[in-house]
Formats: sequence, C-alpha cells, structure tokens
Amino acid sequence: KLKSPMENIKIETTEMHTGGEPLRIVEKGYPKIEGSTILEKRRYAKEKLDHIRRFLMFEPRGHYDMYGAILVEPDVPEADIAVLFMHNEGYSTMCGHAVIALGRYAVDKKMVISTPPETAVNIQCPCGLVSVMVHQDGSVRFRSVSAFLFKKDVEIDVVGYGKKKVDISYGGAFYAFIDASEFGHCVKTSRNRDLVDIADAVSDAVKDQVTLSHPDSPDLAYLYGTILTDGKDLYSDTPTANICVFADRQVDRCPTGSGVTARIALQYAKNLIQLNQTRTFESGVNGSTFSGKAVEVTKCGQFDGVRVEVAGKGHYSGTASFVLEADDPISYGFLVK
Repeated sequence: KLKSPMENIKIETTEMHTGGEPLRIVEKGYPKIEGSTILEKRRYAKEKLDHIRRFLMFEPRGHYDMYGAILVEPDVPEADIAVLFMHNEGYSTMCGHAVIALGRYAVDKKMVISTPPETAVNIQCPCGLVSVMVHQDGSVRFRSVSAFLFKKDVEIDVVGYGKKKVDISYGGAFYAFIDASEFGHCVKTSRNRDLVDIADAVSDAVKDQVTLSHPDSPDLAYLYGTILTDGKDLYSDTPTANICVFADRQVDRCPTGSGVTARIALQYAKNLIQLNQTRTFESGVNGSTFSGKAVEVTKCGQFDGVRVEVAGKGHYSGTASFVLEADDPISYGFLVK
C-alpha cells in the first residue's frame, strides 16, 4: 500500500480535446506553484508537486496517454495567461494542441476581451510567448517561438534496427524525425505498438548519442520525442501524415502542434517548402488534421529559423471534479503499459 501524500483534496477541471488528443485543464484546487519565472514554476511543480500530476494524469482518474494543463501567473507583461503542460512522464516546454484548446477556452471564459471576428490571446509557455488568434467559430491559429532545424541527416545506431539517419528539429520542443518506411512500416496502416517500439528506440538512440543545446536555456535542451512520417516532406497540396511518440512512449492522437512547427522548420531549411505555402498534416492515429505554414524568417541564437503558424480547433468534452480520500491506498495513481 502507498501512503497518501494528500488528504481529502478536490481538483476541478474542464476537459477538452484537439484532434482527439485530450487536455485536462485544471481550474480549481491545485496548490500554489512557486517561482518568479515560468521555468522556475516548471521546476517547482516537478520537484514539489509531482504527486499531484500523477494524481490527475494516471489511472484511475486518467490513463497512460492523458495530457493536462495548469494555468499559472505570467511573468511577462505581454501574456494574457501562462501555462504548464503535463503528461505521463513530466512537464513539456510546448504543446500546440493544448495552445489551440486553451485559446478557445480563454475567450469562452472571458480571460480576454473578445474582438470578433478574431480575438488575440497571448499565452506564455515554458518555451516562450505564443501568439494565438481565436476565430468566433472557435477555430484557432497560433504562432509559436522561433523554430529551427538543429541537425539534419544525423546518423545514429538504433538498437534492434541498425544505423539510421534522422533530422532533429525544434518547434518549442526538440523532436527527431524519420520516415517510417525506413523500418518497413507505414504511419497510417502499421500496428500502433510497432510504431511506438520504433519511435522509442530512435528516441533512446538520439538521447544517448546526440547532445542537444538551445540558445535560450538549458532547460529547453532535451529530446521530447520522435515523429515518424510518411516521408512526404516536399511541398504538396495533399496531406502528409505522421505519428508522434513522446515522453514515456505516449502517443499523440492529433498531428502534434509543436511537431508540425518543427517539421515545417526542417522542410523550410531543406528548401522543400517556401514561406506562406500551407500544408495539411494528418494524424496517423485517427486522421485528424492541422494546417501549417512558415510565415517569417527568424534567428534563434546561431540558428536560422522560421515562425510557423499552425491552425486547428479544440472541442469541449466535459467537466470533472476529482477527489482523494485519505485512506485510498493507490492515491498516487498507477499506469498500465
């Protein structure tokens, strides 16, 4: 039996999803998160309050692939709201599907003054300030921080699969990209567990063999996951599919907003797409789509990058009130892999 770290708590949430990927938005009951900056708050949540992340993300209240958002006080004057993202492993630096849902949520909850037909919402994320535009029909487009190709055609030795070449790109978080056909698989038709095994092996190889760095903070310099693609990186009017496996073998149901940002950045760096060419990105899991385009050339430290605009729509799925009884022997929650 596990001793409960909390007694008789109650946390209220709004439940949303974007393209099928869940978002549990904490509204009431979360303890105060200390820190003068958002990265300090992220560290505090990880070091002092991680049992509550598990309480909300893990079973019996959540599941292996649950995703959540905690609203915190911004520390930059331009921000309307600030957010920490959480998942089965910890706390990410950026999450596009959450930003899309939170933009609509902020307008509906009157956290900003509505200005139809589009309302601006500035959301501070751990990676930086993200500019969001919310249409009166609930659809959202956002522009994240500068995205850039970190390294292309990096050769890694993947356990069980041999030597492979990956691109590593940043879109608010770092991802490794590789065509699933390199492993004899397809992101739309292969078994999910096979794709997860491949992506996890690639992530392990990159973490072990490639040193990442980010000009702004060492807190941003880690691999979030691997995105397997259909290999269709050259610009086309037809959709291109991918599947993202991040954190602890967690599978993104949607096309992955920060992943789309990073993928467009690598396509632009390889001269496969030009500014303002809109592409449609499809989830290999369920067929949901985001659109994305590079809209501006930027610099991020020594890296040439782009600002990317990603569009989609979040939907409400319900509300919840989660409680903990002091004598609950599995109050931390658990995961079934």
